Amino acid sequence: MAKKILLINGPNLNLLGSREPEKYGTTTLKDIENTAKDQASQRGAEVLAYQSNTEGHIVDRIHQAAKEGVDFVVINAGAYTHTSVAIRDALLGIAVPFIEVHITNVHRREPFRHHLYLSDVSVAVIAGLGAYGYTAAIQYALDN
Repeated sequence: MAKKILLINGPNLNLLGSREPEKYGTTTLKDIENTAKDQASQRGAEVLAYQSNTEGHIVDRIHQAAKEGVDFVVINAGAYTHTSVAIRDALLGIAVPFIEVHITNVHRREPFRHHLYLSDVSVAVIAGLGAYGYTAAIQYALDN
């Protein structure tokens, strides 16, 4: 059975490529999703990509993942990383391993971005590697 990886992106990540390129680069979210899908397909796996600016929709998508037999989640919850107990609880509720990804190094940014609600329950946190962080997370998901 092919491995299924759910790639979730939160608020404002749909603006990648045009949003503050000096901070986030020029790679678009579609580029990231396509790279992840190609990377997985080379190993006979599947990436399901999802983006929402709405917290409740992200929670619903996480719940749906359990019903779909998702094996691993890669999530960049965006600003919800710093605020959402609901997303944390949803990830704990489905008991699927996940990696938290951040394009920038959140620990070199504003103090309010230093607290991550997901990090202590994630397999790993990848921060500051730009779009490559997704590639590293997908590779880990494929290997484990």
